[in-house]
Amino acid sequence: MDMKQIKSLLSDFDASSLSKLKITQEAFSIELEKSTGAVMAPIAAVQAAAPVAVSAAPSIVASETPVLTGDAILSPMVGTFYSAPSPDSAPFVKVGERVKKGQVIAVLEAMKIMNELEAEFDCKILSVLISDGDAVEYDMPLFAVEKL
Repeated sequence: MDMKQIKSLLSDFDASSLSKLKITQEAFSIELEKSTGAVMAPIAAVQAAAPVAVSAAPSIVASETPVLTGDAILSPMVGTFYSAPSPDSAPFVKVGERVKKGQVIAVLEAMKIMNELEAEFDCKILSVLISDGDAVEYDMPLFAVEKL
């Protein structure tokens, strides 16, 4: 199956009332499944000689985005926000703490890769605007800060 056929299959599957579909041809296999909840964009993954599930991407709720009046540290990517290096560790930064340029302030997970988020300038953390483990979007405010 070539990429054009796969894209056509995804489009047809999305328009259909089917909730699951599995196709196997020789060394090629693809498995599709729709979410029964809200409408979400599919993430397509295809691999020869192994079944692959296409799952729905998590929805990112931005309805309660706080309005900022000062400076903020924004997310440089889409991913999952973590305030500490591991679940049982202390957070990288706390409210009221002074941060130096280049200091790690959070971790953003994207595609199973942990990316350290460093402060781009000296600042004081005024508030953490997102909860640990929440999904973030590109340019989403993560920290309200005061530049020093």
